[in-house]
Amino acid sequence: MSGQTGRASRDFGLQEAFLEMLAAERGASRNTLDGYRRDLDDVRQHCRSLAAATSEEIRAYVGSLAQRGFAASSQARRLSALRQFFRFLIEEGERSDDPTAATDRPKTRRPLPTVLSVEEVDRLLAAARDGAGDAEAPPGRGVAALRTWALLELLYATGLRVSELVSLPVSAARADRPYLIVRGKGGRERVVPLNEAAKNAVAAYVTARSGAGREPGRWLFPAASKEGHLTRQAFARDLKAVAANAGLDPAKLSPHVLRHAFATHLLSGGADLRAVQTLLGHADIATTQIYTHVLDERLQELVAGHHPLAARKPF
Repeated sequence: MSGQTGRASRDFGLQEAFLEMLAAERGASRNTLDGYRRDLDDVRQHCRSLAAATSEEIRAYVGSLAQRGFAASSQARRLSALRQFFRFLIEEGERSDDPTAATDRPKTRRPLPTVLSVEEVDRLLAAARDGAGDAEAPPGRGVAALRTWALLELLYATGLRVSELVSLPVSAARADRPYLIVRGKGGRERVVPLNEAAKNAVAAYVTARSGAGREPGRWLFPAASKEGHLTRQAFARDLKAVAANAGLDPAKLSPHVLRHAFATHLLSGGADLRAVQTLLGHADIATTQIYTHVLDERLQELVAGHHPLAARKPF
């Protein structure tokens, strides 16, 4: 019994040391740490000792997740947590081997993103533009409507992540610059071209905001929030209101859906996958390859329309 208690105490101590490392060295959030703790707690319930788990025990545990109803993505996340934990133990000299090395990652199929048609995007932008042009709206509401219009035009023109969009600096409104310099994930900067529709919408918003006597400060879209700029949640709420006005299902609309529309419509129009990767700010082309279904459709159309044998009747 004492041996069992000793193993449990050691497991718990090493688990907490691992979580402290994630917080201190990788800046893991509280939610991330809680997720890792739940995952490792569950493994501890199925192995004699978490820190001393064998390859057979890890394979059996991962295999049991499907029987317990876990989706493939959840199974993969548990295995990822374990791999990171055992890598930590090896670095700390607590183990010399990785028992997860012989366990295959569960196959996950990434779902295709919800995509708006060009016609649906046109309706959405038209509804935002109409709302921004309401001459009878009170001054405060009028500026808010212009802000929403500017945000939507920017999002569809650039494919920015919503966090990048709402935190654009005030310098992004410079009329003499036909592009944005965006600081994305990992502090990486990229240049994203701007079209005239987005530039005009931003200019109209900035003019109205200045006319209302509002000082922008640091942010292009300032707000009374902890961050000092419009929150992602507030923009998502405003987007759903515009969607309803456009006759679209608000439940299917989010800022991320417009980002997907940007990428999909570019590829459908003939853009190169690498160019779209750069514009989206993806560090790895594998992330952008979720859109290859669009390329597959275009290649089929290309062959059907241009190959000399495409029009030949079968024997």
